[in-house]
Amino acid sequence: MALLVRVLRNRINISQWVPVCSQLVPVSSTQGQWGRALSGTFQVSTTKDSPQPVEEKVGAFTKIIEAMGFTGPLKYSKWKIKIAALRMYTSCVEKTDFEEFFLRCQMPDTFNSWFLITLLHVWMCLVRMKQEGRSGKYMCRIIVHFMWEDVEQRGRVMGVNSYILKKNMILMTNNFYAAILGYDEGILSDDRGLAAALWRTFFNQKCEDPRQLELLVEYVRKQIQYLDSMNGEDLLLTGEVSWRPLVEKNPQSILKPHSPTYNDEGL
Repeated sequence: MALLVRVLRNRINISQWVPVCSQLVPVSSTQGQWGRALSGTFQVSTTKDSPQPVEEKVGAFTKIIEAMGFTGPLKYSKWKIKIAALRMYTSCVEKTDFEEFFLRCQMPDTFNSWFLITLLHVWMCLVRMKQEGRSGKYMCRIIVHFMWEDVEQRGRVMGVNSYILKKNMILMTNNFYAAILGYDEGILSDDRGLAAALWRTFFNQKCEDPRQLELLVEYVRKQIQYLDSMNGEDLLLTGEVSWRPLVEKNPQSILKPHSPTYNDEGL
């Protein structure tokens, strides 16, 4: 897996850490560079309309070993799920149009903005994969692991002191799980609830244009529905995720995605 993780180590042009959003996060020394390096009528439904995951029936022994922190038997081998998880996280980083978010949401081209956009897409992946039973939940853990490994690697490339990096990783982790809880509550609520969650976390309570909130609410709703239309087996085996544009040029283009071809070698 060490070789696979290297694909996450992108070039960095950031030089310092400053307090942002009640946490210390890196900020680019020059504007207009980070997004370029990472670039890669629709009826919006709510999560309530989506099929709810069916809880897998497991034996008492499996429940005991999982309660102890171990992973019970999964539908697919762990190495296949780990490769798929790496691909899915990479899709959040490489297939998201960061420049479009910077422009439409009036966000500065900084590491903090990159992290907030990445966090949003990682969360949507977690929402989808939790529907795939125990294998999907295991994949969620691996996706989050790869995300933090990527963030830590970026900090090291920036030359941040190891003590400061560790301290800030703890702060970012706490804010990450707070954001996840807020987004989960928002997606299960109406559009006002989701808008409130996005305003608090994504916009850091600084969005003054309701059109930006409306755009992002619509994006999240349609993207969640689009992910729901993807075959769960394909996601577990390939991790290949595509993202709808922030602004749809052709609403009729939103169709059920094609099933990817899976190579048994996992590559």
